[in-house]
Amino acid sequence: MVFGGSLTFNPITDTLTTPTGKPFKFLPPNGNELPPRGYDPGEDTYQAPPKERDILQINVNPESDRLQLLQPFSKWDGKDYKDLKVLIKVKGKCTTDHISMAGPWLKYRGHLDNISNNMLIGAINIENNQANSIRNPLTNQFEPVPQVARQLKSKGIKWVVIGDENYGEGSSREHAALEVRHLGGVAVIVNSFARIHGKIIFPDFIFFNYERKKKLK
Repeated sequence: MVFGGSLTFNPITDTLTTPTGKPFKFLPPNGNELPPRGYDPGEDTYQAPPKERDILQINVNPESDRLQLLQPFSKWDGKDYKDLKVLIKVKGKCTTDHISMAGPWLKYRGHLDNISNNMLIGAINIENNQANSIRNPLTNQFEPVPQVARQLKSKGIKWVVIGDENYGEGSSREHAALEVRHLGGVAVIVNSFARIHGKIIFPDFIFFNYERKKKLK
């Protein structure tokens, strides 16, 4: 339209007339489909691990609040769990964001203990319809979820989480599973798990679907 004065003008096939009366035709654009000298592979920064990997050590500042080396969890002793405390009975939907919130907490995703301070703080407690407020079985007072979990863990008291349908829906953040175990949880008992969350499970950590096993009151 700009050059030919008509929407029917085709710059690939049609010819224009210049003010001097000479015909003019646009040349189609062209260029190199690939770099003529090839692609720059860049600097090869790969470092192969040493043959004797036992001598390899990773040093992390123990005062870092963003990085922490993971330590293996204690293995299940093979005995049945009895008389467990219910840390929280979650009301309604409990996604990975309810279990392990994102936002400012993501800066701690390399530090399991610090990011565990957000464990289940978004979940609604069915007892009082509030988030991050559960009854501490040691004090009988309503306190933040991670705080109660840490107190129970410090005294060697194991606990469980009770949920509803599709527990763990959302992105497959492993922290949503890691934090529960890190703070002393030994079982998550729900009607059903989200597909992805159900796969982020350690072999000796119990995720129990009570709808298939028995009806819990």
